[in-house]
Amino acid sequence: MKYIFVVNPIAGNDDKEKLFSRMKSTFRLIEDEMVIEETKCKGDAENIARRYVQECGKECVIVSCGGDGTVHEIANGLAHTDTPMMVLPLGTGNDFAKKIYGTKKINVENVIKAFGFYNGKIKYDVKPIDLIDYNGEKCINVMSYGLDTKVEIIGKNLAEKAPFIGHQAYNIAILPVLFGSMKYQVNVDLNCIDKDGNEYKIHEEPLDYTLLAICNASYYGGGFCPAPNSKLDDGILDFALCHPIKLFEAPPLIPKYSAGKIEGLKKIDTGRMTSGRIWSTDGSPLLGNCDGENFDYSEVNFKVERNALKICFIKV
Repeated sequence: MKYIFVVNPIAGNDDKEKLFSRMKSTFRLIEDEMVIEETKCKGDAENIARRYVQECGKECVIVSCGGDGTVHEIANGLAHTDTPMMVLPLGTGNDFAKKIYGTKKINVENVIKAFGFYNGKIKYDVKPIDLIDYNGEKCINVMSYGLDTKVEIIGKNLAEKAPFIGHQAYNIAILPVLFGSMKYQVNVDLNCIDKDGNEYKIHEEPLDYTLLAICNASYYGGGFCPAPNSKLDDGILDFALCHPIKLFEAPPLIPKYSAGKIEGLKKIDTGRMTSGRIWSTDGSPLLGNCDGENFDYSEVNFKVERNALKICFIKV
């Protein structure tokens, strides 16, 4: 098997050289092949993934060695193919990795050991997961609108300028956002499913809100958890809709939102959906992002795509 390590050289982890040196030593002793491909600009990870799909198909594994941005790009390159992705969490937030490895406190060396890259006994289970299609692009983790997008923008800038802050950059970014307006408007047409499996719609023009998170996985923004019970392979998306709040209402909500304890909160509606349409009230770009990457669409049409991507999970 050929393992293609797609490396974002500016991702958050400072120990990459040591980690890769040890793995290279292991691969010299086994028949499997290790190939390292470094990204140089936005879009490189997706293009590298597509190239190896054409060259190797299911005879290779694309190993994401970066953060959520790298995972997002590789997922777009591998969607609806037989080539699986493995995730080594070497970024700042690593929010998708938190879901597939079942912990908010990820140790990348433990992940590497669990896959057998240190002892040469490589093992894993390949399972299909869902993706979100939005305007033809793919989302693997969370698509969000409103306040959380502002936090993403500020937090990402902080993390790039001061890497030593790590995922705390997103927590720090909350402060300036809270002291601005926390009321936004958007038009929505959402196809939802209640607890009994019955379909219903949410249609509002406009919808006043503070944030809206549409989730394939559970975590985003450095560990906030709007969908603690999400499943990656159930063909259903989870959502959290926070109605407009004022400054004094935010402090008690934030720790609960971070911990995933939002069920039943007065200001936050939660539910499940399969598809929908979101568009701006005035034709301007939406205040939204996907997997932490901002987009400039004025309208987004989205739907869940069942079993669209193969992922390598740690063998239990």
